[in-house]
Amino acid sequence: MDFKKLSSGISSTFNRAVQLTEEKLGQAERTAFPPEFEELVRVSDATQQWTERILKSTEAVLQPNPAHRVEDLMCEKFEREKRDRLSPLEDLGCVMATAGAELGSTTDYGGALARVGQVEKELAVLERDFIKTSTLSFLRPLREFLETDVKAAAKEKRELDNARLDLDSAKARAKRGRDADSVSESDYAKEQQQYERQLEVTRLLLEGIKGAHVNHLRALKDFTEAQMQYHAESFHKMQELRRELNSS
Repeated sequence: MDFKKLSSGISSTFNRAVQLTEEKLGQAERTAFPPEFEELVRVSDATQQWTERILKSTEAVLQPNPAHRVEDLMCEKFEREKRDRLSPLEDLGCVMATAGAELGSTTDYGGALARVGQVEKELAVLERDFIKTSTLSFLRPLREFLETDVKAAAKEKRELDNARLDLDSAKARAKRGRDADSVSESDYAKEQQQYERQLEVTRLLLEGIKGAHVNHLRALKDFTEAQMQYHAESFHKMQELRRELNSS
């Protein structure tokens, strides 16, 4: 075990805790992030929060059943084939088709039930295609963004917070004149350099999150295109069905 490294880590953690406590009590100075960086943080946080809400709401539209939503998400996460289940439209179509056959497909009512049941099953196929397309072109990019870009930026932001605490802690100790041997000008300069380096790394990742809006817009257009096509084809089938029913 590297006791020197362990001791240094414990010392850093203690100094950060002291610095953070004194900041909360108003007894220590705090290095402020640049205004443009703070704006990047604000945009990044808002993007994450709204992406999570949009993702959750879209999932609820595509699959209203919460239990099925969780099951499908686990299958997708672990790359397993989703369990085949009847959708409400498919179930309705099967029930109507069976009822039409039982009541007599040659009668007006029985024939209409059979025909409507067939169309309901065709609508279910369109619905499946819409859900599949939306999942691939809209939900998946949003999930990948949250799992990769957002998590990477959050990790670097935590590192930046630590670097900032280390810098201000070293500054405070040097100002109080304590531990003159351990807190030298070179040590303080090292903390300053580390802070500026981490600030730049974090800034680049936050700019990447802001830039992800372009990809999200593209995914949003794909989603609305798929939704428009689904409703247009459904509307066409229902128009045809109405003409058939009215003429029979």
